[in-house]
Amino acid sequence: MISDHYFTTSLGNIVLGDSLEILRACVADDSVDLIVTSPPYALVRKKEYGGADASEYLEWFRPFAIEFHRVLRDTGSLVINIGGAWNKGFPTRSLVHLKLPVMLVEEHRFHLCQEIFWYNPARIPGPAEWVCIRRNRLKDSVEMVWWLGKTPWPRSSNRRLSIPYSASMQALIKEGNKAQSRPSGHLVTTKISRDNGSAICPNLLAIANTESGSSYLRRCRSKGIKAHPARFPAALPEAFIRMLTDPGDLVIDPFAGSCTTGKVCEDLGRRWICCEREEEYLRGAIERFSGNQDAGSRENPTKYELSHPGVLWSQMVDAPLSPDGGRYFRRDNARSQRTSI
Repeated sequence: MISDHYFTTSLGNIVLGDSLEILRACVADDSVDLIVTSPPYALVRKKEYGGADASEYLEWFRPFAIEFHRVLRDTGSLVINIGGAWNKGFPTRSLVHLKLPVMLVEEHRFHLCQEIFWYNPARIPGPAEWVCIRRNRLKDSVEMVWWLGKTPWPRSSNRRLSIPYSASMQALIKEGNKAQSRPSGHLVTTKISRDNGSAICPNLLAIANTESGSSYLRRCRSKGIKAHPARFPAALPEAFIRMLTDPGDLVIDPFAGSCTTGKVCEDLGRRWICCEREEEYLRGAIERFSGNQDAGSRENPTKYELSHPGVLWSQMVDAPLSPDGGRYFRRDNARSQRTSI
């Protein structure tokens, strides 16, 4: 079912209803510049905000793919953030988050522009069974963001995501370098030390998802409104909205949740439509547009550092590996199996 607009600003609308029906009934062909969204994950263990079972996920997504391709302009982009799933009862990964872009390219005529990795430095270690208890897998802290185009040439500019030079690059610019060949055979010319004002952003986006004290949550708590349990940080859709659209362009989030995308578009002067079928979450979403809101990452950017995996190797004493790979793990022996530092 489709309702009237739930909330409206001069630039955008929140629409309550099924996003597939809304797209079919309300959005014209070749009219959208960017679709950026985080659809319900293919959950093995279902959570309260929904999500198709991993085995059913691709079939569930197909009608959305048809509508996404129809409404996008030839110069437009489709950006999908999707987390990975684990096979139930095993420390192995489902392939559904990898099969999704393959389906979009091979069956629905999209073009994969680039895979982006969203690194969340604040993510809690998990899955707990494999990471914290049996200790046979690494902390799952990266999610995929698939950037696809209706054609191979969607509008984009990586200059809008330029980042500061590292200290080593600043030194190289200051001291200069000689043209030389690397062992790989690549020729490094003197142009590498030229000062272009900033560095090119890598396809690893380090954005901590920390919002426990945000104005959105404070307002929800103060009014007794249930906050959406799976919000992505504003800086994530903001990166793509900046890189792939101009002011006045139309952006749609078909699985809007608490309408983070809509709020970012409002601040950046883009037209927007947010679709959400759960009215409970939209009661909190409109609080994003009420009064003064947190400026968030735009005013308080943070630089994160990644540790080399060998930082502690010289201090470690390795316990023997379990011959069964942890399959017959005994929790009462967990303490004795921990690596000493």
